[in-house]
Amino acid sequence: MSDRTFCAELTGSFSTSAAQNPTVAIMEAAFADAELDYRYINCEVPPTDLAGAVGGAVAMGWRGFNCSIPHKVAVIEHLDALAPSAEIIGAVNTVVIDRSSGAPRLTGENTDGQGFVASLRPVRDPAGQHVVILDAGGAARAIAVEVALAGALSVTIINRTAERGEAVADLIDTRTPAAGRYLPWTPAVHIPHGTGVLINATSIGFHPNEGETPDIDITSLTPDMVVADVVVNPPDTNFLQAAAAQGCTTLDGLGMLVNQALINARLWTGQELSGPVMRAVLEEIFEI
Repeated sequence: MSDRTFCAELTGSFSTSAAQNPTVAIMEAAFADAELDYRYINCEVPPTDLAGAVGGAVAMGWRGFNCSIPHKVAVIEHLDALAPSAEIIGAVNTVVIDRSSGAPRLTGENTDGQGFVASLRPVRDPAGQHVVILDAGGAARAIAVEVALAGALSVTIINRTAERGEAVADLIDTRTPAAGRYLPWTPAVHIPHGTGVLINATSIGFHPNEGETPDIDITSLTPDMVVADVVVNPPDTNFLQAAAAQGCTTLDGLGMLVNQALINARLWTGQELSGPVMRAVLEEIFEI
């Protein structure tokens, strides 16, 4: 008689739209590489069905799930607790369902910024750096908090809407050890002298609009800067190409995607999966 079992542990993602999310490909490949009987299911979940999706994941015994646009804030009302950085950020992209004490307990984490910091560290430690972030949305907020908690001296938010930009700057100033600052995003905005790390946290340059580039003064970039982009499709954005032409060290969005996936997997499985396996899948997908 066979001892083989036929009920995999389940994880996945809830978002709208889900079709362009490559996380499923890298998670499934890494689970298989580690010989873990886990599956990752990419689910199209509109806002009106979020509560049902969360309840369904609990009912079906899922280990956890990711939340992407537009659920990162709305999911909080369905959770039992928030991890410290998720509480500061005010948004969740990863949920862990813990059944060790009997009744399921749902804890919200935010691994967006953690994944970015993990990809940044081999290039430049954020500690002691002056960081500038383009945008004040969910990804920008998460990255701002995590680089601040990682020891950045200051985090400057450049955003067109003053209210949102000032809110993130104030969050950094009041809830982290770093100084939070806001600069209005004027045409061809000048990147401040002394910036160590510049991050495009907008979706500008994302397929099918890969010809677009954030409106900054490219000549204000200097060779001592690290310039990063969260856009993953395409990985080598026009923005990064322009920064490289100025002599900057560049960092594409694939590292952030891989590292946040590794953190997610650790939270769900308790094991370390293979970053190189994940990266290789992404390079195949994007034909690098």
